[in-house]
Amino acid sequence: MMHEVASPGRMRLRIDLPTEVLVNREVSKVIAEAEDGSFCLLPRHVDFVAALVPGVVCYVEDAPRLASTEGAERFAAVDAGILVKVGANVRICTLDGVLGDDLEVLSTLVADRFMQLDEQDRRIRSALARLEAGALRGFHRMQEGSDG
Repeated sequence: MMHEVASPGRMRLRIDLPTEVLVNREVSKVIAEAEDGSFCLLPRHVDFVAALVPGVVCYVEDAPRLASTEGAERFAAVDAGILVKVGANVRICTLDGVLGDDLEVLSTLVADRFMQLDEQDRRIRSALARLEAGALRGFHRMQEGSDG
């Protein structure tokens, strides 16, 4: 697998979905959210791994070389996933993601789409746990009946 190299003082951000690369850009800053809160990554930060919760990833694209201002803030709504920073490469792998310019719209999307899936997943797991417990109770009763 070939890695693209970032310019000095920059990072290469790549956000991978199962079917596409959502983002592959040179950036100067990445802000994301893990279970214990949001965090910011800059090019000189140490290597880092985090489990991301559904949320909005903010990244700052490079400004034109001659400009003295910081680059443009960009946003991507992402489902739960994993972020890995190794050297100047920051990679996020997630099941779903959407790019957008409006932070409020993306935040609503996260709440409606990704959090809804999490709630649905919790209900499914709870139902499976009840079925499993019932099957174990039935198995235990069958064992008690065959022992007596």
